[in-house]
Amino acid sequence: MSDKIEHIKPKRTAPKVIAVIVVLLLIIGFNTAYVVTYQNQYTLVKQFGKVEKIISEAGLNLKIPFVQTTSTLPKSIQIYDMAASDVITQDKKSMVADCYVLWKIDDPKLFVQSLNSLINAESRINITVYNSVKAVISSLDQADVISGRDGALNQMIMANIGTTMEQYGITLISVETKHLDLPSDNKDAVYARMISERNNKAATYTAEGEAEAQKIKNQTDYEVTVSISQAEAEAEKTIASGEAEYMKILSEVYADESRSDFYTFVLSLDAAKAAMVGDNKTLVLNSDSPLAEVFNTVE
Repeated sequence: MSDKIEHIKPKRTAPKVIAVIVVLLLIIGFNTAYVVTYQNQYTLVKQFGKVEKIISEAGLNLKIPFVQTTSTLPKSIQIYDMAASDVITQDKKSMVADCYVLWKIDDPKLFVQSLNSLINAESRINITVYNSVKAVISSLDQADVISGRDGALNQMIMANIGTTMEQYGITLISVETKHLDLPSDNKDAVYARMISERNNKAATYTAEGEAEAQKIKNQTDYEVTVSISQAEAEAEKTIASGEAEYMKILSEVYADESRSDFYTFVLSLDAAKAAMVGDNKTLVLNSDSPLAEVFNTVE
């Protein structure tokens, strides 16, 4: 049996490979033409590194495959936790401030143009807020800083920052102080001094209050004394007027002889009644007594 040499003709596979590659490219291009934007983010569409479009609404959008690229920025509120730092008050007292910042991106295009990344944004926020905290606390005494921890200090820090961050497309919502205290090595001494100062102020207020109370009491006593003196003077005047009227009546009575005798008799009876005290109702008079003379003359 003779061997036969068969010549195998090469198969034409190149067109098929090319077709597969084209199909794959079409599929990839089709898939990369879509951009999905979520509710809590901005989508930046860039072409050759330049921002061409900003998508802020959630949904599905188109872009040019292989030419345009996308990146995202957070649309929700961000929290930046600052490192604790030492600050000096106006009265040269050292304190430790530990804050965090609530912020968000309002203008993503301006944000990209000025800061470009979240890392750069947090660095800028850290510098701005720290400078504001330092400026505000350095303008207050230590006691005022401590008493302002209820929210007044945070408001002063925000007012000091103002609209500085708007140039970066950022809005600072609030600066919150999670820890603002004295250094641990002198905390007890400072608190003891503050308690002593508060006690001194309390004693001063008490002394001033007592002095004012005594002043009011003295004024009141003076007014009462004046009122009593005026009342007594008016009473004396009324009594004198009454006695004058009484004497006038007596003079009129004694001017008439008939009335004079009767009035003298009535007065004698009153005198006799006053003389009879106790259980003994017997009145003994000498014959030469004026009272006896009155009774003897009665007919």
